[in-house]
Amino acid sequence: MAKEGIPFILLFLIPAIVLGALGLMVGAVLSALLAVFMAFFFRDPDRRSPAGDDLIVSPADGRVVQIARLDPKDTASATQISIFLSPLDVHINRSPIAGEIVDAVYKPGSFHIASRDIASVENEQNVVTVKGARLTVVFRQIAGTLARRVVFSKKPGDHVSAGERVGLMKFSSRMDVLVPGEAEILIAKGQRVIGGITILARVRPSTEV
Repeated sequence: MAKEGIPFILLFLIPAIVLGALGLMVGAVLSALLAVFMAFFFRDPDRRSPAGDDLIVSPADGRVVQIARLDPKDTASATQISIFLSPLDVHINRSPIAGEIVDAVYKPGSFHIASRDIASVENEQNVVTVKGARLTVVFRQIAGTLARRVVFSKKPGDHVSAGERVGLMKFSSRMDVLVPGEAEILIAKGQRVIGGITILARVRPSTEV
């Protein structure tokens, strides 16, 4: 379990114990159920990512809600893959490639519903750039209506492995991944993906940084 979940669990577990001791069983049971949900929400499963410096793996669990060129008229422009995370998804975030964190910028913003495309532009977010051996990938941790805080645990200069834990987003949220235009997209809109496991794209042999 992610350590960030401990305060949320205690927020409901302590009242559950107190209410139970007072004999207020309805309130105790409801508080206990909320504590269990928080433990479920902040779960942090171990995962082994596929190997290959030509692969871009999903940085988050969820459902793909958008796959689109940033510039539809330019076939060489980056492709944006947007993933919506519901409150039932694992919210631990992982690096899509192995490489160096070269930039991490926090941008304050609004809290539109994370499944809407406008969330990519206007919502609170961290914009992270990872430079690998063969390609550079940008991903955006985007807050949703319920997620009022995004957490990024790395800093520029840090080296990460593909699938390595780099942060989390609290409650429903969105993850955008910007992959090089030359990369072959291997997933489809509507597909469910697993962070650190599902391969989003594969860079062709001729692509260079």
